[in-house]
Amino acid sequence: MKAAIIIKKSGEKKFLLIDSSVLPDVFEEVIKVKEMLSSGKVKDITEAVKKVGLSRSTYYKYKDYVFTVSEGLKGHKVTVSFIIGHRAGTLSMVLDKLAERHANILTINQGIPINNTANVNITFDISELDCTIESLLDELKDIENMLKVEILAME
Repeated sequence: MKAAIIIKKSGEKKFLLIDSSVLPDVFEEVIKVKEMLSSGKVKDITEAVKKVGLSRSTYYKYKDYVFTVSEGLKGHKVTVSFIIGHRAGTLSMVLDKLAERHANILTINQGIPINNTANVNITFDISELDCTIESLLDELKDIENMLKVEILAME
């Protein structure tokens, strides 16, 4: 697992990508608490920190400074390539899933189906996602007739 850490230096924020194996466990525990809260698996911070074994004060100390990679990318665009089976409604299911997760679709480019498969590239804004980009991609991969899902670019 990789962790993105925000370090304040001279009033500016600087993002670093650091392998979490060299960091104290507390950072991953803060991430676990944040994930539990955002997914609704727990009702409040007290319950989450108890499950993880973290003190509330430690959580509050680091919660605004430790992020997963996708959290650090909020407000940016992602272009995802899909190869889908040529079946009615498959692209509609992709668009429904993106809307359900609050992705703001910017562009859709679809090729003509060849050999019963179609290539579709969708660029969308992830600033309002209610999940991580990784979990969204997993959900998209589970759609019926989905053959391949791959990030082409991320800004």
